[in-house]
Amino acid sequence: MNTEIQFVNMPTSETMEAYITKKLNRLAKKFDNIIFVNVFLKKENSQENLGRICEMQLSLYGPRIFASSNEKNYELAVKNTIRDLEKQLKKRKGVLKPYM
Repeated sequence: MNTEIQFVNMPTSETMEAYITKKLNRLAKKFDNIIFVNVFLKKENSQENLGRICEMQLSLYGPRIFASSNEKNYELAVKNTIRDLEKQLKKRKGVLKPYM
C-alpha cells in the first residue's frame, strides 16, 4: 500500500504523518486489497470550533472509496475518516465475497 499525505493551508507535521501511517497500516492489515491512499489535511476558518478537515481516497480494485470528516482537531478527524472508510470496506467486502 502506497500512501501520499498532503497538508493544505497548514505546515507539515512529521508526528501527524506518523499517526496517519500507523492508523492506515492497521486498516491495511484487515483489508489487503488497498493499493493507494491519498490523504488531505486541510485547515479552514469557520464560525464553529470545527475547521480541521481530513479527506481520504482509497484506490482498490474497482471504484475508489472516499471519506471526509470535519472536527475540532486533526486526530479526531483522522480517526472518524478511517472509521467511515472501514465501514465502506466491510460493505464492499460483503458484496464481493460471494463472487470470489
